[in-house]
Amino acid sequence: MSPVRAVLFDRDGTLVHDVPYNGDPDRVRPVDGAREALGLVRSRGIRTAVVSNQSGIARGLLTGTDVRAVNRRVDDLIGPFDVWAVCPHGPDDGCHCRKPEPGLVLGAAERLCTAPADCVVIGDIGADVEAARRAGAHGILVPTPQTRPEETASADHVAPDLLTAVRAVLTGPPPPHRAPVAEAACDTGGRPR
Repeated sequence: MSPVRAVLFDRDGTLVHDVPYNGDPDRVRPVDGAREALGLVRSRGIRTAVVSNQSGIARGLLTGTDVRAVNRRVDDLIGPFDVWAVCPHGPDDGCHCRKPEPGLVLGAAERLCTAPADCVVIGDIGADVEAARRAGAHGILVPTPQTRPEETASADHVAPDLLTAVRAVLTGPPPPHRAPVAEAACDTGGRPR
């Protein structure tokens, strides 16, 4: 059995296709392999959480009710998750929970009664793996076309897709790995979260 006790997933771009500032549950579409990946994690008794920046709330583009409705849809499609941790703040609000700050990761680990060192964070941008690093957790980057090349280059562990990332988790905390993933080579700029 894996020594990992919890996997914390980013939501948009990692578990489901990224629809910027999505408040519509009907637009939620799991990424390829999401159901299988979550099934593998749960079959090993590993707890799951979602840690998600939702700055659309601070920007007035979404409400907390909208985000909860989308989260419920994610739960319906690939859940349920043990913990949902959402940061409603904008990038300039100076909060400690917004990734890349460690607050969401630390809070989710605490709610799961798990040490951060026993957690793996899987996300699609540098802020996800940096939040893991700052919290003392392991991070795996699963690049998308929106992932910047420098984020891929600086990640300790990179997987080409969610299922590969989860399979790495099941063999234990991932060792540092800096091999860039070819699919992450295009740079379309930052992601509006």
